[in-house]
Order: sequence, then C-alpha cells, then structure tokens
Amino acid sequence: MAELAGRADGISKGKGGSMHMFAPEHGFYGGHGIVGAPASLGTGLAFANRYRGDGKVAFVVFGEGAANQGQVYESFNMAALWRLPAVYIIENNRYAMGTALERSAAEPRLFRRGISFGIPGQAVDGMDVLSVCKAVEAAAARARAGEGPFILEMRTYRYRGHSMSDPAKYRTREEVEQVRKEKDPSAGLKRRILELDCSAEPRLEQIEAGVNAEIAQAVEHARRSPEPDPSELFSDVYVSAPGGR
Repeated sequence: MAELAGRADGISKGKGGSMHMFAPEHGFYGGHGIVGAPASLGTGLAFANRYRGDGKVAFVVFGEGAANQGQVYESFNMAALWRLPAVYIIENNRYAMGTALERSAAEPRLFRRGISFGIPGQAVDGMDVLSVCKAVEAAAARARAGEGPFILEMRTYRYRGHSMSDPAKYRTREEVEQVRKEKDPSAGLKRRILELDCSAEPRLEQIEAGVNAEIAQAVEHARRSPEPDPSELFSDVYVSAPGGR
C-alpha cells in the first residue's frame, strides 16, 4: 500500500507504484512496465528453476492484450524446446487497455496460442475460485513432473477502467452490472460456502471484518510513511559489479 502511495516504506521505495511490486524473498517477481515482458522474464525464472532442480514452477501472468506481443511467442518456443516448468496464465478480461479481444486477435481462443509449439492449454472460468484452483493445481503438477509448459486462459472481467484515465466507454454500464451480479468471484464463493453450510455466515462476516481491518491498517501505515528522499532518484539505477564497475 505504501508503494501504491509512492512512499519510502514501499516495497520499491515508492518509486515504482503498481508497476513494480516485488518480493523476491517470497518468490514473487512482480509486474513490469513493458507490455508482454512478464512472459520472457517468467520464462527465465522457469529456466532458473529447472537449472537448480528445486522443483519450483514459474507462474507467468500477463493479459490478453500482451498475448499479441512477439516476445510471448519467443518465450513459448524456448519453454517448449527446453520443457521448462512454466505455467502461462493469460488473464483475459476481454478489453485489454480498451479494445475488445475480437477486434485485436485473429485467434481469440488464447489457450490455443501454444499449439504450434506443442504447448497444450485450457480455458478456465476465471471468475470461479474453485475452477481456478483446480486448473492451476493440475498445470503445476504437470510442470513439476517434467512435462513442460502449459497455458491457462483465465476468462475474467474488470469492473473499472484499465487505469484512472480510462472512462471505459467501450462497454455499457449494464454489461458491467450484469457481470458483477452474476459472476462476481467473491460473492459466488460465499454462496457456495453457505450452500454447503448455512451456519457459516457469522464466520464469513468475521473473516470479512478482519480483512477490512487489515486493509485499513495498511492504508494508515502508507499515510504515515514519509515520501522518498530526492537522493533516491539516483539509487538502484545501476548494479554494482565486482571491481566497482
């Protein structure tokens, strides 16, 4: 939260915002400002996992707009050639930065994008928590077994514009409200839990209250965090190599 607010306590010292969230100690290598770059960076991480033999799988996440970038297919080729433990997750929210998928993709079934490289894929209801969990578990197990990369097309949706400057006029308000009403993943999971156990509602309310409190605490922490010192403009620009060069 401090990073989103551009504060010194942020995970990238307040210099990256939403584009540069990193936690390498947890195996999380964050986002990137170049569209499609996660595909090549994630493939490199998958190569490192295979090289080390650590049994880890790289979950490589990018959107349907980025799926049309050339480096994505270079990455697919390398991953298939070397049977890398990579699961490519394409978040298909249908509109990329503002253009409908059908207007920008000759093959809108994105899970088929790896066919020419021999990479199998699957379309998943990205608004269904349990479907996502099941599909990711299966793809990860396949990668760990040495069977190579896999593509998961998560068919999802975003309620707001791509950014603060996006009024989202390329779709109707009625469409957004219909998806929110019928497909919201949080509400859908809650309904499923209550169908299985009608007495679970107090516990669910307790969990929600705890989450809200944690978010409020994070927001307050961000507000109290100082802004970065101007000298930070010159830090983390270059890597210090042996010999000081």
